[in-house]
Amino acid sequence: MSFGRDLTLEVEEVRRREQGMTDEPSRGHNTVTLPELRAAGVSVCVVTLLARAGPQPKRQPGYKRTDLDHASPPIAYAAAYAQLAYYRLLEEQGHTALIRNRHALEMVWKLAQRERQGAPLGVILSMEGTDPIVTPDQAEQWWELGLRAAGLAHYGRSQHAFGTGVSGPLSKAGIELLKQFERLGIVLDVTHLCDRSMREALETFGGPVLASHHNCRALVPGDRQLTDDQIRQLVARGAVIGAALDAWMLYPGWVRGQTKPQVVGLDALADHIDHVCQLAGNAAHAGIGSDLDGGFGNEQTPRDLKSYRDLQKLGDILAARGYTDGDIDLVFHGNWLRFFREHLPA
Repeated sequence: MSFGRDLTLEVEEVRRREQGMTDEPSRGHNTVTLPELRAAGVSVCVVTLLARAGPQPKRQPGYKRTDLDHASPPIAYAAAYAQLAYYRLLEEQGHTALIRNRHALEMVWKLAQRERQGAPLGVILSMEGTDPIVTPDQAEQWWELGLRAAGLAHYGRSQHAFGTGVSGPLSKAGIELLKQFERLGIVLDVTHLCDRSMREALETFGGPVLASHHNCRALVPGDRQLTDDQIRQLVARGAVIGAALDAWMLYPGWVRGQTKPQVVGLDALADHIDHVCQLAGNAAHAGIGSDLDGGFGNEQTPRDLKSYRDLQKLGDILAARGYTDGDIDLVFHGNWLRFFREHLPA
């Protein structure tokens, strides 16, 4: 929405329309549109609501139209609600189908297997940073609107937890919000939580957890990545960990604005997937999270990924490492399908 992109167009047409735009580095480098996801073989995906309004808003001189930060949680609520309105419109137009329960998941999945190109894209609604949930008891309203997963923070501090780049505990409101999530059945996404907030969240929350787009700190250092102990904890909770395609998360020493994507390939993504599988002892907890939702484009992805359909190359890479067809299917879709079949409401 903030980039003004028409997601119903082909990737190449969006790039053509953005030629000459310089307000964001990803202009003309997008990797995702709805036709592109269909061409890549995607039947269901997680979509996000993202609007930040932490205790220290980042709106400084030089604020961009595409910035994610807002002055207060009520304003973030309004921004997230506008994003939801766009998803609803896409559904009304027949492009997508909002998945609220297991029955809807099965219907969308079966239709997609029969009519790969003609079926609507199934979408499971998540929230990346919960500032738009103004008070903990408002979680029920978001649940009724279709919210099925959420992470408590994004970059920086939210009103509920500390995220990437900072460190601190859950707030009182964050603890209360997790109690509401557990009561309602909202899945906790631990992505972006700092180490302390993640530890406290896992101790507080007894419901299902996932890591939608997370890589491994043992391979690429940084607080944005999962430690081996965190991976083991998530595996023990039955989580799926989705590998992310942001190149700086795949290449040690990446310098934003300087390092070029040519230094890293999709084999690095396979390294992170394999690391999760080795720690788990099987392929039942690794998946593709991608993070290719538009915040960055192929100016910041591995050299051999220019658009979303290039993720199909990952299958050959994993096969060359000895992964069976069954294991590759788990990584590509089977683990996520199993997880949501288990944890969406009946």
